[in-house]
Amino acid sequence: MEQRTTPPPTVIDATKKYAITVHTSRGDFVIGLVEPKVAPQTVNNFVYLAQNHFYDGLTFHRVVAGFVVQGGDPLGNGTGGPAYKLPNESNPSKWTRGTAGMASSAAGVSGSQFFITLGDAPFLASNGVYNHFGEITSGMDVVDKIQVGDTIRSLDVSAS
Repeated sequence: MEQRTTPPPTVIDATKKYAITVHTSRGDFVIGLVEPKVAPQTVNNFVYLAQNHFYDGLTFHRVVAGFVVQGGDPLGNGTGGPAYKLPNESNPSKWTRGTAGMASSAAGVSGSQFFITLGDAPFLASNGVYNHFGEITSGMDVVDKIQVGDTIRSLDVSAS
């Protein structure tokens, strides 16, 4: 995949609803993405990275029991990603169990690192810095089993 310094070009159709099947070393789970109008750049970015195999072979580098599993860092230590950040597209979310969001730091919203909540985390809404982009619609039992070092084998994108 080419190295980018800005978020990717538009690859989504804003009138469609997207789902991503994540194939991991523990099994598969599905993230139903929010409508593109809710977080257009975040949804587009996740679909773009999935279609371009960015996540293939990466690991889950962070697991906090009852809180989150996090992956999407090509360095595998929580500091890596593409050479760009996403704009803040925080949106109303209750951050309940199974919510998918983009990681964030003082430097901005990650271009590739994402997390899934393992329990309710309403305090994430008060921060206003995490881009909520989807919900687990299938396979939460797989997400619950993920451990540090487990691998993301591939992602499949579907649209309806």
